[in-house]
Amino acid sequence: MKALKKTGLVFFPAFDWAIDPTHPEREERLLYTQDQVFEEGLLDIDGIIEYKPGMITDHEVGRTHFCLTKPKHVMTESHYISAGGAKTIARAFMEKEIDNGFALVRPPGHHAMRMVHGGRGFCNVNNEAIMIEILRSEYGVKRIAIVDTDCHHGDGTQDIFWHDPDVLFISLHQDGRTLYPGSGFTNEFGGPNAAGYTINIPLPPGTSEEGYLYTIQNCVLPILEDFKPEIIVNSAGQDNHYSDPITNMNFSAQGYAKLTTMLKPDIAVLEGGYSIEGALPYVNAGIILSMAGLDYSKVTEPGYDPERIKEDLRTLDAIKKTCDQVLQIWDMRDELKIKAYGEKPFYERSRSITYDTDGIWERQSEILRSCEECGGTFKIRSSSDRDYSMAGIHIPVGACDKCKEIGYSWYDAENGDGHNIVCLQDRPKDEFHKKKGNKK
Repeated sequence: MKALKKTGLVFFPAFDWAIDPTHPEREERLLYTQDQVFEEGLLDIDGIIEYKPGMITDHEVGRTHFCLTKPKHVMTESHYISAGGAKTIARAFMEKEIDNGFALVRPPGHHAMRMVHGGRGFCNVNNEAIMIEILRSEYGVKRIAIVDTDCHHGDGTQDIFWHDPDVLFISLHQDGRTLYPGSGFTNEFGGPNAAGYTINIPLPPGTSEEGYLYTIQNCVLPILEDFKPEIIVNSAGQDNHYSDPITNMNFSAQGYAKLTTMLKPDIAVLEGGYSIEGALPYVNAGIILSMAGLDYSKVTEPGYDPERIKEDLRTLDAIKKTCDQVLQIWDMRDELKIKAYGEKPFYERSRSITYDTDGIWERQSEILRSCEECGGTFKIRSSSDRDYSMAGIHIPVGACDKCKEIGYSWYDAENGDGHNIVCLQDRPKDEFHKKKGNKK
């Protein structure tokens, strides 16, 4: 048998990393999938190619994150390899060795934000975001779309690209009023310089194949067609499955395979999914066959009954209304900045962030330059109840001269008063600078 599309795979179960031995985020999530792939002979198909994961470097982490106080303080070797698996697939795709690829790696990453004090939502660093910065720095890719299909809102990825109009972030997830992290509502549509380029589609509990695929067909695909990305990345969480123990959705392996056929992602990176035996082996096998352009109609999990898990008409009606609202926001995105933010030379915001996995509470303030030419330079001041603090300055990819000048003036003027460290991400030069603060 020959695949219609050359599809690359990376497996990294991370044997030596787990939150605790009985936690749902453990290596068995991928071991059962590996068994299924071997037993079904998927790696014997001509055109399905397995790659070994590489590792990312601290420099590659520094393009995306401000880590308190350095990457090794918040990452284990498994985190370096998990993100390295995404990098491996991205490079194979860009070098045209494959037509598409799926990085089946853990630990996951989509709850990790730009500032990292520790783990939140089982995530320490953001695998997709680090991979995307590699695509931009090494291959000059400009317009990228991320479609996050994990059941939980991808709040970390949203945070990292909140001010970036060249990266369209779309998250479909169970309504945040009913599930961690409690965010991802339609009125979260991007920062002042990128209003409309964050798309949140909260779906009601109980959403099944019809509602989920309606959303892809009638909401996600039209927006992607309009945005015209050079690359589509699927942040592929499998925890919408009806047997998942920590969510409340009714999606299926067949639904995930059809979703993949419709979305046609160039690169998929595994996120969540905690039905270790009943769902993940079948969902992941269906996705692999779909990406390879092969028949997946026989991939069904034990007990699959589409009629039993079908959503009721009231749920479907709510889904359609949300899709209409999202499309309206997208169509009006050029008007959103002034309506939502007004016209100011600089914008400020303050917020608190909880790191539920590591039990850390962060206080953060941010100032952003309003800019019509680029995403805008911004500075974050961050401190936590662990008594660590940082001032982080970000000059965006494609920054205009004025934003570059302001970024360095902020860095030079920042004397580290009250901070352990001061950092500068200069994305146009692909440089990372840091200096010690005067806080002991």
